[in-house]
Amino acid sequence: MKNSRYSKLILASASPRRVELLEQVGVIPNQIIPANIDETPLPREKASDLALRLAIQKAQALPLPSQDTLILAADSVVALGRREIPKAEDLDTARTCLNALSGRKHVVYGGIALRLPDGKIISRLVATSVRFKVLTQDEIQVYLDSGEWDGKAGGYGIQGLAARFVKNINGSYSNIVGLSLYDTMNMLEGVGFGHHH
Repeated sequence: MKNSRYSKLILASASPRRVELLEQVGVIPNQIIPANIDETPLPREKASDLALRLAIQKAQALPLPSQDTLILAADSVVALGRREIPKAEDLDTARTCLNALSGRKHVVYGGIALRLPDGKIISRLVATSVRFKVLTQDEIQVYLDSGEWDGKAGGYGIQGLAARFVKNINGSYSNIVGLSLYDTMNMLEGVGFGHHH
């Protein structure tokens, strides 16, 4: 193994799902520091551009760490055709999301940004398409009652009850959960990250 230039990682995200995904592939962030940024889309901003811009801004929002430390940030945006589906913060929004996704294909855009100690940013955009079966109002109600929609982009989490709604996916599964592990590891290894336990 080549000598790693960076041994520490700061995750600029409060998402427990991103932490779990990284742990799954043996990467334990040294610190988790949520980046507080304004996530409002710009006028007529495409969902894909929004996901990438927010990931980069999150990575830039934290103070520069020490020389052996990288900052990893990510953002997920769900789009149906040309319009963005919001993060579901309340029941009505979640219901609207699920009704909109029912029987259709949507795209989950994942922006990933890696900030080096010198301030340089490496970024990548990942897109996964997901097709939902047609949902009955009963199915939607059962899902809303579960509370699993809370705070999730598009109003659902694929790793829970909503898995039964998914007919097929095209692209990275982990990107739908919150962070494409293939792309993230590729970026980390590309800059010479090695974790020492």
